[in-house]
Amino acid sequence: MKFLITFSFVVLTILACQAQVKSGAYRAMLKTLLSHSVPEVTVENAKTDPKAVFLDAREPKEYAISHIDGSIPVGYDHFKMDALPALPKDTAIIVYCSVGYRSEKIAEKLIAAGYTNVSNLYGGIFEWVNEAQPIVDGKGETQRVHAYSKSWGVWLRRGKKVY
Repeated sequence: MKFLITFSFVVLTILACQAQVKSGAYRAMLKTLLSHSVPEVTVENAKTDPKAVFLDAREPKEYAISHIDGSIPVGYDHFKMDALPALPKDTAIIVYCSVGYRSEKIAEKLIAAGYTNVSNLYGGIFEWVNEAQPIVDGKGETQRVHAYSKSWGVWLRRGKKVY
């Protein structure tokens, strides 16, 4: 009986962790970096929501290198609520950046403005790429990812880092 309980616990733990950021060090960094003030969505769940609108909270030069297909660039340094496309307040919105810090701040602003279905992509575009999800540039699918800086680029395990 004890074996069965232990085995069940291990299996459930493994299943629960599959949808989370794979690297323990990356998870630890995100735990301290993010305030977790907005709902978070995993890559696994984000990629399966066909109605979700993706907002890219990175700067234009980062977006130009690559982005999630169909995402809307909103930036961070010069983000303006009135520059957003007209979206119903209950639209499923997933905000992302490199790892999730800037997108969390933009998501907070969206929620404060009355949007009711906003989430932050946990691990950002780095985790999207690490989970082998496609990204595009102006010409189509690409492997290039703006890694923000060499110190942040260590969290990007796939793709071709561009600085």
